[in-house]
This record gives sequence, C-alpha cells and structure tokens, in this order.
Amino acid sequence: MTANRVEKAVVRIGNLALYIGMLGAALLTLFPFIWMLLASVRTDVDIFRNPMNWFPEEWHWQNYSTVWDVIPFGQYYWNTVKLTIAITAGQLIICALAAYAFARLKVPFKQTLFMLFMTNLMVPWHSIMVPQFMIISKLDLYNTHEGYVLIQLFSAFGIFLLRQFFMTLPIELNEAGRIDGCSEWGIFWRIILPLARPALATLGIFTFTFMWNDYLAPLIYINDDSLKTLQLGLQAFQTEHSMDYGLLMAGTVCTILPMIAVFLVGESFFTKGVATTGMKN
Repeated sequence: MTANRVEKAVVRIGNLALYIGMLGAALLTLFPFIWMLLASVRTDVDIFRNPMNWFPEEWHWQNYSTVWDVIPFGQYYWNTVKLTIAITAGQLIICALAAYAFARLKVPFKQTLFMLFMTNLMVPWHSIMVPQFMIISKLDLYNTHEGYVLIQLFSAFGIFLLRQFFMTLPIELNEAGRIDGCSEWGIFWRIILPLARPALATLGIFTFTFMWNDYLAPLIYINDDSLKTLQLGLQAFQTEHSMDYGLLMAGTVCTILPMIAVFLVGESFFTKGVATTGMKN
C-alpha cells in the first residue's frame, strides 16, 4: 500500500507540474492578444507610457465606434467577407471534385498527374506571383474582385487533404452505390461528400483563416480603395509621420472576431478531421 501511495503521489505531482506548464504556455501565447485588447481602449500616450500600466487609466471605448467613422471600415469588412466566402466555397468545391477523381476514379496516369499537382506545394507563391499578375492583367482582370478570386480557387494542399480522407473510406461504398444505380456524380454527392464533412470543415477553416488574413495578394491585385480588404484598410491608420495605435488595435479586434466565430462553429469537425485524415480503415 505504501508503494502504491507513493506512486500515486508521484503521478499527481507530475500531472500538476504538467498542468502548470501548460497554463504558463497558454498565458504566454495569449499575452499578445491580451495586450491588443487592452491597447484597443487606450490612447497612444497611455499605450507607450513608461513604465507600462497593465490597465488603462481611462477606458476609451469610443475607439471602436471611431474606427467605423474615420475610414470606410464597413466597406472593407464587406469586401473581405464577400471574397473570403467566395474563395472558401470555390476551393471546397474544386478541391473535393479533384480529390475524388484522384482517390476513386480509374484513369490513365492518375498517380503521375497527382504527383505533378503536388509539385505546387514545393513552389513558393512569391516565385509565381509575377506570372500570375501578368496573366490577370492580360485578361483585363487587374483591380477586380473577380481576378483575385480566380487566382485563389486552386489549392494543392486542399486536394491532398481531401484525397487522403477519401482514401480512408471503404471502396465498398462506391460499389454499393453502383449496384443501386447511382452514377459517379450521385455516389460523390450522396454518399462520399456527406461522410467528408470533417475534412471539408478542416479545409474550410484553414482556407477561411488564410484568405481573411491575406495581405500580399490583395496588395498586388487590388488598387481601388473601394475594393480593398480589411488588411489593406488597416493601413489607413498610418499617416506619413505617425500611427494611431489605439484605433489600429480596435480595428484589429473587430477583424479577428469572424475567425474566432468560424473556429468555434467548426471546432468539433476540425478536431475530427485532423484526427482521422490519412488513417486507413
């Protein structure tokens, strides 16, 4: 009994130390977000006070309303929502169709074609942005939302992720569907796609987060102020000689709220998708 008690005490101490370490890591990770939230209700003088005060001397909640008045923040918000949803939906459809073809259909040179597709994962986007810009300009789609959406619809990572998930599903599902008279499209739409919701949610969260935060591509392909996204619009708080950090932090807080909402809604599917993608039954 004494040995068991000592062993249990050691286990409890080890678990306590693990929890304390995890709590410390979580607080360290959350520190920038806490600072951003507190800075969003301060003035610039209060933000850069030395030594820094953790809590504002005066809470300037009007920063949040001022953000929507000093710049066309609503227009930037709508542009970002529209583009992000369009690109996310487009990627889910295109990647699901391509991944199903690579995982389930019997076509000549399928593996070779898949490996060629996967080479896109090895090429940095910065090395192809100039050719993309030239193509978009030749198509007269520069400085349009249509051109920006067009170049973002393909995702080699999305095809790879969904293909790995489709390959975990039993092939008997396809055979049963054919026996029941389903076409290949019917099998994909009625049988495979409903089972792929965890993987689709995972890809959707990744795509939504990336496109919502994308800065470089809109900077290259969008010029008109009425077409800009939130990431470009936040630059409006920077003048020639200064930056209004209080308003910038308030705008940033408003910017991250949709990402938090999307993750909370899809978190269960996301966890299941990450845990099961690539596992063979």
